[in-house]
Amino acid sequence: MMNNMIQLVKQLSTKLSPGIYTSSQQQSAANQLAHVREIQRQLKQHDVLDHSLSTLPFVVFDLETSGFNPDTGDSILSIGAIKMKGADLIEESTFYSTVQPKKQPSEEILALTGLTNEELNASPPLIDVLSSFYQFMGDATLVAHHASHEKRFMAHATWQTLRLTFQHRLVDTSFLTRVVAPDQELITLDECCSFYKIETSNRHHAMSDAILAAKLWRANLQKAEELGFHTLRDVYVHLAKGK
Repeated sequence: MMNNMIQLVKQLSTKLSPGIYTSSQQQSAANQLAHVREIQRQLKQHDVLDHSLSTLPFVVFDLETSGFNPDTGDSILSIGAIKMKGADLIEESTFYSTVQPKKQPSEEILALTGLTNEELNASPPLIDVLSSFYQFMGDATLVAHHASHEKRFMAHATWQTLRLTFQHRLVDTSFLTRVVAPDQELITLDECCSFYKIETSNRHHAMSDAILAAKLWRANLQKAEELGFHTLRDVYVHLAKGK
C-alpha cells in the first residue's frame, strides 16, 4: 500500500511540475510585457524636443553583438548603459549584463569583445535582460555611438521577445558632433574620443564603450550649449537648414 502511495505521488509530481513551471513563466512574461507597455505609454505623454538639454535625462548605451544583422541570426551578447542628466554622468546608475545567445559566436567576436562561451551560456536569456534594461532606461532619451546598429538590434529584440515595436527616441552621438565640429571627419568612437582627449581603454566591452560614448556626449553637449543650442529642437532645426 505504501509503495503504491509513493508511486502515485511521483506520478502526480511529474505531471504537475511542468504545468506549474509553465504557468510561472507565462506570468513572468505577462508582467514583463505590461511593464514595457507602461513605459511606452509614458513616452507618448511628453515631448522631449523642447526640454532643456541641461536637465534632460539620457541613457547612453552600447550593445556588443555577434554580427551586424539580427535578421540573419546575429544576436545581442551584452548590454552596457549609464544614466545622465544633461551633461552630468550619474556614475552610480549603470546597467550591465551579458546575454545567453541562441548560437555560439565566432572566435573572432569572442576575441574582440573578451567574452567567453562559458560566460555567455551562464547568462540570462534575452527576454529577461531586455526587460531589465527597459526598466533601467524608463522613458529617458537614449544615446549611442553609431546608433543605427543599436536601433536595429533593439527593434528586432523587442519584437522577437515581446511582440512590441521599439519606440524610444534614440539619438546618435554624431547628432551633436555635426553641430559642434562640422569641419572634422570624426567617425569612429576612437576618433571622436581622441578629438576631445578622452582616454580610451577596454574597447568593445559594452560597459566601457557606453561610458566612453557618455563622455563624448557630455563634451558635445557642453560645447553645443556654449554655441547657443539649448534643446534638441534647436539642433534639429539647425541641421535641417544646413541641408
